[in-house]
Amino acid sequence: MKEIRLQIPAHADFIDIVRVCLFGIATKLSFSYEDIEDMKVAVSEACNNAVLYGSGTTEHNTIDICFESRDHSLTIRISNKGQSFEHVDALEKASPLPETDISELPVGGLGIYLMQALMDEVTVETNDNITQVTLVKFLTA
Repeated sequence: MKEIRLQIPAHADFIDIVRVCLFGIATKLSFSYEDIEDMKVAVSEACNNAVLYGSGTTEHNTIDICFESRDHSLTIRISNKGQSFEHVDALEKASPLPETDISELPVGGLGIYLMQALMDEVTVETNDNITQVTLVKFLTA
């Protein structure tokens, strides 16, 4: 089990750094190009939620990212301090996507759908004012 940790300012300008790190790690683990692109989208959504719903974008607020490789999988944990988005409601409503015309869906709030569609496992936990999104992708043969 190997871990790589990264801490970035809680600002959208720094999310690309997370994507670049993810690309390098997932490539070393032999994930397919399609799986890597899926993971990049899911991780970007989780980081965007941390920026939007975290404790603000002051220079002292950060997002912590942990990449953990295990046998045949990559686990990515994104955590931040601050209020949580309504993840319990979002997780319950996210599967399956309501049969609604795409033009009738509300703006925003689709990130959890994307994460669940693109990753093999998605969990969201909030404890002591810290929200952690855990994303897991299994390496397919």
